[in-house]
Amino acid sequence: MKIANKKAVFFDLDHTLWDFEKNSALAFEELLPKFGIAVDAAQFNALFSPINVKYWKLFRDGEITQAQLRYGRLKDVFTAIDYDVDDEMIAKTSQEYVRLLPTNNHLYEGAIEILEYLKPNYSLHIITNGFHEVQALKMKSANIDHYFKTITNSEMAGCKKPDPAIFEFALTAANAQKSHSIMIGDCIEADVQGALDCGIDAIYFNEHHLETQPQITQVNHLLELKKLL
Repeated sequence: MKIANKKAVFFDLDHTLWDFEKNSALAFEELLPKFGIAVDAAQFNALFSPINVKYWKLFRDGEITQAQLRYGRLKDVFTAIDYDVDDEMIAKTSQEYVRLLPTNNHLYEGAIEILEYLKPNYSLHIITNGFHEVQALKMKSANIDHYFKTITNSEMAGCKKPDPAIFEFALTAANAQKSHSIMIGDCIEADVQGALDCGIDAIYFNEHHLETQPQITQVNHLLELKKLL
């Protein structure tokens, strides 16, 4: 069933449109040999992924800084694989990872098609907890920046999803009303519940078919949005 009366669609970026896992793996494939780190890149990325999620939750909750996030997630991976590396190398590795990550441009299957489908009938926007410079580079590398009228990040808003203030900031930037807006993202807490608590309807991008509350509107593939919007 179509969701009626919507004019503005707000997307999360990482893990929703931009394929973080694939792009992250490519970054480590290039980075690790460059620094002479004799570790299998696929194994490294497999460990990095859940650790990164943990650190981003800590950052989202205001418990750590950006610097602590970028250092801690790599430190924990090296510890997990029992690889001896000093703080200077971790700092260099982190800096290079942040530089390489947004140069990769893989999107989720159907991302371009759904943006092309939505653009004639909706104004499209991004709300991300990511950092401005990195997120802008990701969107430019993937050639999707031109689809979006506004991009709200946590730095400009001064807060992070699920704080209602970042949604209010994005609505103001987009000149959009809550009743005419909808949020699409992969994180129940930050994207979906955050939007709902602010009075904005939401769709959960449930790529991994995780169990969730039945009343939450969800899709498992981006092209399923055509049935809703």
